[in-house]
Amino acid sequence: MFAIILTYKQPLPVVEAHTAAHRAYLDRYYQQGVFLLSGRQNPPQGGVILAKADSREHLQHILAEDPFQTEGVADYAIYEFTPTKFQPCLAEWLGGQT
Repeated sequence: MFAIILTYKQPLPVVEAHTAAHRAYLDRYYQQGVFLLSGRQNPPQGGVILAKADSREHLQHILAEDPFQTEGVADYAIYEFTPTKFQPCLAEWLGGQT
C-alpha cells in the first residue's frame, strides 16, 4: 500500500489547465483497482492518492503516465506502508488482509 503526496510546482491556473487529463488518468487506475482515493490538499498546494501496487517500481511506472508528471505540474513523494488496521469495507480491496 502506498500514500502518494503530490506537491504542485506550477501556479494553480497551470494546474487547472491539466486537471481534466489528470482526472481521466485517475479514472483509468480506479477502474483497474490501483487507486482507492484521491483528492486535492487544503489549501490547494498539491494532492494525495492512496494506492495498491505490486511494488514501488510498478507504482512509479503508473505515476509516470500522470499528466501532472508528464507536463511538469507536480512532484511526487511516495510512502510505502503495510495497513495493520482498517475498516472492514476495505478488506476486499486490500486483498483479504486481516
